Amino acid sequence: MARFFKPTKKTSFSKKHQEVQIERMDHHGAGIGYINKKPVFVEGALANEKVLVQLTESKAKFAKANLIKVLTPSEQRVEPFCPHYYECGGCNQQHLEREEQITHKERVLSQLMTKFAGQTLALSPSITEEGLGYRRRARLSIHVDKQRGLMMGFRRKQSNQIVDVDHCPVLDDKLNALIPELRKIFDGFKQPSILGHLELVLGDEGPIAVIRHTKALSEKDQARLIEFAEQVGITLYLMPEANQLDRKVGEQPYYAEVGFKLPFLPSHFIQVNQAINARMVTQALEWLAPVETDRVLDLFCGLGNFTLPLASRSAHVVGVEGVQNMVDWAADNAKLNGLSNVKFYQANLEQDLSSMPWASQQFDKILLDPARAGASGVIDQVSALGATRVLYVSCNPATLARDSQSLLEQGYTLTRLGMMDMFPHTSHLESMALFEK
Repeated sequence: MARFFKPTKKTSFSKKHQEVQIERMDHHGAGIGYINKKPVFVEGALANEKVLVQLTESKAKFAKANLIKVLTPSEQRVEPFCPHYYECGGCNQQHLEREEQITHKERVLSQLMTKFAGQTLALSPSITEEGLGYRRRARLSIHVDKQRGLMMGFRRKQSNQIVDVDHCPVLDDKLNALIPELRKIFDGFKQPSILGHLELVLGDEGPIAVIRHTKALSEKDQARLIEFAEQVGITLYLMPEANQLDRKVGEQPYYAEVGFKLPFLPSHFIQVNQAINARMVTQALEWLAPVETDRVLDLFCGLGNFTLPLASRSAHVVGVEGVQNMVDWAADNAKLNGLSNVKFYQANLEQDLSSMPWASQQFDKILLDPARAGASGVIDQVSALGATRVLYVSCNPATLARDSQSLLEQGYTLTRLGMMDMFPHTSHLESMALFEK
């Protein structure tokens, strides 16, 4: 029998302004109130506030609304420090007092671990630092508008349009200083429309600028960039293709934290908050507590951010990463730092690993530092590797809570849990969990 597609009838809802009492905040920092017993999520609203909203979406079990006006503000509400806050899609929690941001993130971590992992544990002291000037990398989009000329900045909230900026309060001042200067140079380009984005990164040797362009730069434009880079002492890369980096000025970038030097490319993943990263690595060493007889496995090892410090305290360390290029860089970094007791392997950590040469070995301790999607592929195989202590570093508490269920089922117990405020003034949080047998 033939079946014919019938489009789902869109549910109509009132777009009139309505008053809502916000009862709490969700895990992403949005306020939650109720209209006719249906939860309504309101970005920018805080708990215990009465607000005026306009519905933008209404589903069977929830609705979303734009914040029109705060009628009764929370005691924790503060004036955002950034003039672009209400347009920019970056920091979404500046309206919340700083200490309450930290408290909320701690609450989110505890609630998710209790709900999904089924275990309540008092948090260790959170790792926090200064909330301004903390970012050591940022990508600014570039667009030439017919009316407004060259625009350079960050994406608007829920939009592809650009918020034009000359200064970002959460970006390191050394990088902020480059934005207006490079804008002047770009404005004078023969074809500024061929520019895609500007990436700014801060290495220990100084600032790095990466300029993505979709067509070849004229000799004059390229010469201006090189002259500027040499004058101010920055490392300059041009990116004519998505995966191609051409260094024109400056030395190989690197960062050195907890005693190890790690060269990197601007395209590599490095933690955005250098101060938090240094304390995070230090805490990981304290919690995992490797000793000189230990064999340690570092999964999702990247450039060796955790691997190299672990190798300095262990008998042998294996680092595993999914991208071969990162594996090669990590191996070079170990050699540069005089570490001969560490080996790196490439592997897809979402697949069965039993055939891997390193997986047939036993380890005393394991560290995992996966991306936001978590470690769903490898997490079920942890117990077979023999570790009595497992440290999980997470940038997504939801996937940490999910993966924790597997570790608990494998006989591990959650013994320590802590929050790390890697991204102040946003709803993102890093966390660290220690599991022991």
